Amino acid sequence: MLCGSCRQGEQEFDVARSYGLYVGNLRKVTLQLKFHGQEYLGYRLGALMARAWEALPEIDSAIVVPVPLHPSRRRQRGFNQAELLARGLVRKLRKEGRLGGSRLVAGSLRRIRATLPQVGLSVSARRENVSGVFFVDRPEQVRNRTVVLVDDVMTTGATLSACAAVLKRVGASRVLALSLARATPQFPDLGGIELASPIDEFRHN
Repeated sequence: MLCGSCRQGEQEFDVARSYGLYVGNLRKVTLQLKFHGQEYLGYRLGALMARAWEALPEIDSAIVVPVPLHPSRRRQRGFNQAELLARGLVRKLRKEGRLGGSRLVAGSLRRIRATLPQVGLSVSARRENVSGVFFVDRPEQVRNRTVVLVDDVMTTGATLSACAAVLKRVGASRVLALSLARATPQFPDLGGIELASPIDEFRHN
């Protein structure tokens, strides 16, 4: 199912897929990762995203790029949750023999200006908030390549679209957006939806 903005061609990425909805236990573990320093969850949740990888268009060889944090935000948090997810995803795909010629490239895409958190902003304000924020430091790494952008939560797609725009500007042939969770008015909080495994299981595997 395509959301309205995708049907109208308003997004710069070619395709967007998510592992699940931003509700229930998936929302809880995502918040634990981002705001409670639970770094190990990034690798665990990234491994789950390998299921969503299957829903992307056929990929022979892609550059996997995490959505970057501004250096000030990264220092404050201690890590970039999108990079942890990307590393967990790539490790899982490699273990299962599904990575092929794809590889992780962290650091090429940079956030050059600190921004307000996107939470609570309108659609137009979200787009304005991330306009001109991203920069590709080593364009030769993505030129003529398929790029899989990895992020934790996709709401309006404004951040992923802004990243895709600069990647295509320097020559990326396709940009596919892959997020852990999707939060959108089209998919309201359904309350009862939960992961198949309890949260505690992530601490021991």
